[in-house]
Amino acid sequence: MKNRVVITGIGAVTPLGNDIWSTWENIQKGNSGIDIAQSVHLDKVDVKLAGEVKNFKPEEFVDRKEARRMGRFSQLAIAASKMAVADAGLQIGENVNPEKVGVWIGSGIGGLGEFEEQHKKFLEKGQRRVNPFTIPMFIPDMAAGRVSIELGAKGINNASVTACASGSNSIGDAFRAVQNGNADVIIAGGTEATITEMTIAGFSNMTALSTNPDPLTACRPFDKNRDGFVIAEGSGIVILEELEHAKARGAKIYGEIVGYGATGDAHHITSPAPEGEGAARAMKGALADAGITPNEVDYINAHGTSTPLNDLNETLAIKNVFKEHAYQLAVSSTKSMTGHMLGASGAVEAIFSLLTIRDSILPPTINYQTADPELDLDYVPNVAREKNVQVVVSNSLGFGGHNATLVFRKYSE
Repeated sequence: MKNRVVITGIGAVTPLGNDIWSTWENIQKGNSGIDIAQSVHLDKVDVKLAGEVKNFKPEEFVDRKEARRMGRFSQLAIAASKMAVADAGLQIGENVNPEKVGVWIGSGIGGLGEFEEQHKKFLEKGQRRVNPFTIPMFIPDMAAGRVSIELGAKGINNASVTACASGSNSIGDAFRAVQNGNADVIIAGGTEATITEMTIAGFSNMTALSTNPDPLTACRPFDKNRDGFVIAEGSGIVILEELEHAKARGAKIYGEIVGYGATGDAHHITSPAPEGEGAARAMKGALADAGITPNEVDYINAHGTSTPLNDLNETLAIKNVFKEHAYQLAVSSTKSMTGHMLGASGAVEAIFSLLTIRDSILPPTINYQTADPELDLDYVPNVAREKNVQVVVSNSLGFGGHNATLVFRKYSE
């Protein structure tokens, strides 16, 4: 019999706040973390907007010398992980065996900004001026490695790298490990910090980014006039724990993770499969894994990027899976407020899903102004709504055709 897995701690650093509680307060208020980018040379790029983490001080979470030897994406992951571990009341080596504590933190891109900086030094000043920590500063697995070192977690250490599905896949893969008894606790989630000229140029040239210059309306998922996503950064971490282990130490429980589905489109490197066929299979697989019928789902935290193809095909996938019930449940995109944090998005959105269950609050899709006739579900437009929520589905879809769905349920004995 497989173990039940619950979430006992959460932590995040996002464009809406440098902890999960200020972030969640802003989500409920429908506030946006998107603004004119401060970390890039705006004269070099056409798109000027981003969802940046503001006033983040890594030295509050890690030794100043070590902070200089790591990428920003690792710094954000350490901060979110330490907050999640504290929130869970974990004392690794005291109330939990370090050999049974794992780390599974994904990143879609890793330390691209650090690579760009060192490559420029190499071209301008030669090999000897390149930072000797360049490689560990930018390889995507290093967030998980650094968190393991900082916290003394000696169990399974991994990183799922699946573009914008990285955070959700990392949580889902970690869920399987705890479910199967490979760990008692896993620190799981995603992290990303790649707001750079090269990243913006690449996404912009493939016409993936919004060209709307207004920070207040640029990210508008499911709206008829949506024209692309807004790049963002951040990190989200959850503490996944085997139920009996959590109960034995008297841990608080945010909710239970009960289902995980992961599929591949086998279609195109950037475009979703027609009618969201791969996403639909991920949702069906996650629901089957959870033993939950489509009619039991109350809310979907959608991938909802604000791109024409994603929002249409995700809506079609939801209709495929939920049939008539698709018109009874609520669907919203919190990316309308955070921007698209790429590999961190799924993890942060998993936390929002859990808090939706805990607080009976549906996050809104802000900037929703003009209905699209092809997109006719309840997208919780502009204002948060109270609703008793028992079951939430969270979707993440990534370049390469990666689809990941997580199912969370209100905890009960």
